Amino acid sequence: MTERGAALPPLRIGYARAAMADILGEPDVLAAIGFNGSSGGGIDDPRWLAIGLDAVGASAIEVWRATGPIRSGRDGRVRWSQDGDYGFFAIEVEEPANGDIAAAAETAYRELVPVIHRSTTPHVLRLWNYFDAINEGDGDDERYRRFCVGRARGMADVWQDRYPAATAIGRRDGRRVLQIYALAARIAGLPVENPRQVNAWRYPREYGPTPPTFARGMTTAAGQLLISGTAAVVGSKSRHHDDVAAQLDETLTNVESLIRTAGTNGAKCPGPGSLLKVYVRDANDAPLVVAKLSETMRDADGILVLHGDICRRELLVEIDGVHA
Repeated sequence: MTERGAALPPLRIGYARAAMADILGEPDVLAAIGFNGSSGGGIDDPRWLAIGLDAVGASAIEVWRATGPIRSGRDGRVRWSQDGDYGFFAIEVEEPANGDIAAAAETAYRELVPVIHRSTTPHVLRLWNYFDAINEGDGDDERYRRFCVGRARGMADVWQDRYPAATAIGRRDGRRVLQIYALAARIAGLPVENPRQVNAWRYPREYGPTPPTFARGMTTAAGQLLISGTAAVVGSKSRHHDDVAAQLDETLTNVESLIRTAGTNGAKCPGPGSLLKVYVRDANDAPLVVAKLSETMRDADGILVLHGDICRRELLVEIDGVHA
């Protein structure tokens, strides 16, 4: 393989509305992540992952494009692809075979992380976690809290207080399968925290026996900001219960604060250079959300709205994405 230069090029990422087979036929595609409604059934390719969330409005496929020759394959249950600069890694773990969501999360991370660390792109920048019924159960038995316990066990002695950026969203498809995909790179990124929010991994005990183990964002060596799942949380408390418009405004204030802290191009809010995934608990809230975001992004091409549940029952909207 040709030796890569010291500089890391930006990850080329966007939303495509085309047939999955056509997208994977393009030589520069490092990864493609589809959502229910995206055509791609029956495709057996390590670069492809179908997430069980429905798009609200026009469906789209998230496409990562490489700058170098792409290799792909499987290592046990982990599917992967790499171009020497960036790597895509994904794993799906059946919950019933492991006992519960906590055990599935621990198993998934214990399998996923070593594969990434052995690769030519060993530095994890970003993780996405999707599983069914995230809010089911009461108190510490809530499935999200149990997931956090298992994820922390699977990450034990790996990152400690330098966690990657991450998202965790609940599906509603009834499939008890934990789906995780990761973005890794040849060069490590720099975690970024939001001064308006308590670091997630320092949340007080009232939010569960094990706090969520992720950074609010990650700046890459290419100068991109990877924004973790962000909602209307100030300090450690949820704001604006039952008011999606106010929650969206608070969420965008948090995103702006993160961008300002990261110092990415001096921007103060998501703009034309941003790519966002927006998760709404109620699909009827999507038009309001898209209209508001389109004001700052100038159009809706960089917005994908998905119908999913947020990690806290009172939260109605969450945003993650890439900002440059």
